[in-house]
Amino acid sequence: MTEREEQTKSPVKEKWRWKLDPYLLVILLLALFLYGWNIWKADSANSFYTAAITSMTQSFKNFWYASFDPAGYITVDKPPVALWFMAISAKIFGVHGWSVVLPSVLFGLGSVYLMYRLIQPYFGKLAGRLAALAMTLTPIVVADSRTNNMDATLIFFLLLALLLLEKAVVSNKAWWVMASFALVGIAFNVKMLQAFMILPAMYLFYWVAAQEKWSQKIKKLALGTSVLVVFTLAWPLSVDLTNSSSRPYVGGSENNSVLELAFDYNGSERLLGQSTGTGGSFGQGMNGNKKRQAPSGNKKRSRPTKIQNGVKAGKQPSKAMKGMGGQKGGPGGPGNQKCKAGGGGGAFAIGTAGPLRIFQSDLGPQIAWLLPFALFGLVGGFVYYHDKNRKWYYLSQQQKQMLLWTGWLVPVYGFFSIASFFHPYYMIMLAPAVTALFGIGGYVMIQMNRTLTRTDWKFYLLPLAILTSAGLQAWYVYSYYPWLTYILLALGLGFASALVLVHDHLTKKLAVTGGIVSIMLSPGWWSLTPTLAAESSAIPTAGPDLLSNGANGGPGGMSDSNVNTQLLKYLEKHQGNAKYLMGTNDSNSAAPYIIKSGKAVMALGGYNGTDEALSLKQFKHLVKTGQIKYFYISGKTASASSGQIGKIIQWIKKNGNKVSANKYGGTSNTTTNTTKNRTGVAGNGSQMGQGPGSNGKQMTPNTKQQGTPPTGMQQGQKPTKKPAKPSSQTGKTKAAQGNMKTGGRNMGGMQSGVLYDLSSIY
Repeated sequence: MTEREEQTKSPVKEKWRWKLDPYLLVILLLALFLYGWNIWKADSANSFYTAAITSMTQSFKNFWYASFDPAGYITVDKPPVALWFMAISAKIFGVHGWSVVLPSVLFGLGSVYLMYRLIQPYFGKLAGRLAALAMTLTPIVVADSRTNNMDATLIFFLLLALLLLEKAVVSNKAWWVMASFALVGIAFNVKMLQAFMILPAMYLFYWVAAQEKWSQKIKKLALGTSVLVVFTLAWPLSVDLTNSSSRPYVGGSENNSVLELAFDYNGSERLLGQSTGTGGSFGQGMNGNKKRQAPSGNKKRSRPTKIQNGVKAGKQPSKAMKGMGGQKGGPGGPGNQKCKAGGGGGAFAIGTAGPLRIFQSDLGPQIAWLLPFALFGLVGGFVYYHDKNRKWYYLSQQQKQMLLWTGWLVPVYGFFSIASFFHPYYMIMLAPAVTALFGIGGYVMIQMNRTLTRTDWKFYLLPLAILTSAGLQAWYVYSYYPWLTYILLALGLGFASALVLVHDHLTKKLAVTGGIVSIMLSPGWWSLTPTLAAESSAIPTAGPDLLSNGANGGPGGMSDSNVNTQLLKYLEKHQGNAKYLMGTNDSNSAAPYIIKSGKAVMALGGYNGTDEALSLKQFKHLVKTGQIKYFYISGKTASASSGQIGKIIQWIKKNGNKVSANKYGGTSNTTTNTTKNRTGVAGNGSQMGQGPGSNGKQMTPNTKQQGTPPTGMQQGQKPTKKPAKPSSQTGKTKAAQGNMKTGGRNMGGMQSGVLYDLSSIY
């Protein structure tokens, strides 16, 4: 009996038996190395979340609400489930870069195992191994699994939900369906609506795969949906129904509501473009002229003109911005200098919306290396597993499984093809579907090429898949290694030709192995770069520019490079009984001081410096009662802020006493660690590496700061030197990337500013 017949005829329950696969063990060890090696150099990783983790370890209230600061003033702009795991790790091991990243490493490793468990029972060991290996060597999976962002955690819970749904189909028991959908509800509380992107696939799969009456399917899916709603809303409602005076303000929301945050900022704006709460234009669909109303007002915030791909709506982007169409010589080549939508750099370099966006140079090198092969495999799999003795619309067991992964791929691919506001590292959402279809397609196309004759069109699917993948990969690597382009093309053409022309079994087997290995080499190297560079950044990415720019983290855990130690010592000496060590304009300015001291630092306007979390009257009360004595203002947030935040800043300037700079280090002792901390920007700005109070706008010419500003950092500014070799990820030069890593959520060091003493006002 052939392997195909065994897959089709063996009892379904047999498929849930588990035996140790030594090849899987090797793949898991490889994944552990890629995801975990050098995480002890993780520095503060994403300092926005690390500050929250620091706060969450100090009290259960902070833990439950995911409070950004130890005083429980404001939360981060995401739900807490992923942070809970990180906070538990930090509570056990202490707050270190590696301890907050460790859960992501383990969840990434778990996702590789789950890929094998989802594929192997239905398509055999070879397919399972290929899928697990492809998952391991997907560049953005490696990068995401090495940081304390939520994405690796999200993928693990979604894959676990599918595993339980498979169990529900096998057992016909309702509680497995309920458990599966419950996990999606938990995943919602990892990263909100992003988790719901696989729901269409789950509903469709259970409907076509479950062997029971349609009435039973409706009943079980209704139960699953009910559980989904309960687990989705349990935490958001517990927050929204709590009196606002008894909990932190919901960071990133307009109305201090988790549900509003989920469906607006983390929901519709991801598709249509961000138009709220930016304080600076730093990505597609964002506008720096946004003005926010005080929470006590009834007026809606004005919606600015949306920016799509760096230009206003209704205007056509320039050739330099058209991704694949406007490039010369490969991704990131001379013809691919992106227009800056607010100077966000790679953080919002997401290409031009359209059906080929995922293949473009901004996103493709993170996810699309094996996508052509997977698409050929999708066609081959449906054809290979079709039962010729049944009607064309009858789906075999394997075709139903493929329908599940197709149902994951199509909506997610479609969303990212048209969405206006997301980061490139969100491409991890495509990884499970791509790698599953790669594994399945690899197996079936090998079988068809081995058993069919040249007169059958299916015989050519494997050679075409290898040749097409090699061609795309050659284009991706051209900007970095032009010589490798020709080698990849030669290998692809050579192995594809051998698969077509040779008859000898051994030679064909070698050609198959060589072809698969050749298209795994480039993504494998891209995946290795974050590990070699000790990358653990706020905006995860993979690529050779990481190696040329040096590692992100400093040796031995947390780094003090983003903290003005003289300022910190001054504040600790004079804090007295004040609740807050100091106040700052935004979360990015406050984060390093929370991490370093473990004390409460007020991020007045939240992450972007624009959250209306506090009124002027409330702030005056804090000052009058001695709860906050110092406030540090820097950058242009003071002049850019409006509403209550603007009033507070102006009141501080008018009434506070300026502290002499020589008492706390001042301008001469500030740090701008933009080269070492490549993830960093304090505030979300056109100029990377801004410090406390940065609002994302270009600094004035007379603004003082330590060190030499990086070239090419400001909007409209032209570099004075010949640009270095461009990068395929961002379209910017490697030299520029070394100084301004992508507008991420990390502190870039203190900019010149003014420390105000508020204690003598009353």
